[in-house]
Amino acid sequence: MLNKLTHQTQAFLHHYMLAQMAVIGVFWLLGESISRLFVLPIPGGIIGMGIVLLLLASGKLSLSSMKRGAEWLLAEMLLFFVPAVLALLNHKELIGFLGIKILVVILGGTLIVMSITALTIDLCYRWMIHHDGQN
Repeated sequence: MLNKLTHQTQAFLHHYMLAQMAVIGVFWLLGESISRLFVLPIPGGIIGMGIVLLLLASGKLSLSSMKRGAEWLLAEMLLFFVPAVLALLNHKELIGFLGIKILVVILGGTLIVMSITALTIDLCYRWMIHHDGQN
C-alpha cells in the first residue's frame, strides 16, 4: 500500500511543475523550522536542501519529481533579486564609496571561490587520469 502511494505521489509530482515548486518550498520551510527550533547558525534553506539531497541519495525521492520545478525556479531567479535591489535604494550610503568597497569584497570573494573550485576540479581530474592510467 505504502509503495503504491509513493509511486502515485512521484507520478503526480512528475506531471505538475507547481506541485514540484510547492514541495521545494515545503522542504525550505521544514529546514527553517529545524534551524529555528534548534537555534542553529545554519540557514533553513541549506538544511532543507540537505534533506532533499539525502532523500535523492537514498532513492526516496526521484530527480524527475523535482527537476522541472527546480529548473523553473533557477530560470526565474533574477525575479527574486528585484526586491533586494529596490531595498538598496533606501540605503544611499551603499551607492557611494562604501558600496564600492563592498562590491570589491564580493567580487574578490567570488573570484577566490571560483579559482579554488577550478583548481580542485583540475586536481581531481588529474588524479583520476593518473589513477586510471595505473589500472
